[in-house]
Amino acid sequence: MRDLILKMSISVDGFVSDPDGRNSWMFGADQQAKDWSVEYIGKAGLHIMGSRSFLSMAPFWPTSTLAFAPPMNQIPKAVFSRQGPAILEKVAAALDDISAKAEIGQSPGLQPGAESWAEAYVAGGDLAEEIATLKAEEGKPIIAHGGVSFARSLIAEGLVDQFALLVIPVALGKGLPLFLELTAPKPLKLMSSKAFPGGAVAQIYRPA
Repeated sequence: MRDLILKMSISVDGFVSDPDGRNSWMFGADQQAKDWSVEYIGKAGLHIMGSRSFLSMAPFWPTSTLAFAPPMNQIPKAVFSRQGPAILEKVAAALDDISAKAEIGQSPGLQPGAESWAEAYVAGGDLAEEIATLKAEEGKPIIAHGGVSFARSLIAEGLVDQFALLVIPVALGKGLPLFLELTAPKPLKLMSSKAFPGGAVAQIYRPA
């Protein structure tokens, strides 16, 4: 049985994005915090996410040269969506378009592993049942990336085995909270804490 880890960047006042869904505030100049995040997501055996996040990431990472690109492209993925195979058809078409443009010099070429986005497992059944099936597979941990609605659903159903929260030194005042759908306080046990020079803090928790 492998763990499901929810990895999110979060403001000091508990928001994972501003009210309009923007998150540019989390991309600071703290290189050590970024290096930690790259190393952390590289430990995954599977990346999972909701359909909106999947469709926004799938056209971006395949041509990206950022340090996050290799683990995001090369590690298998699962998308939680009711669209079925149609969601992968959209991604495959986008990748074909990128490849065609690359051949005539209008786009960067695809990075190694880019095709994995079009080969993702589509989880369209009951959330808890789908997660149980994925957890039962052998391999490295599952890392969930969100978006916020998907993350809230995982939390509400008690499916998260570990929270990896990168607390960014910024207060938003208002935005989209991660733990909005809790029906009662959820005690957490701090497993580790690592502070970075730029002020970000990586906090790893398990349900108490």
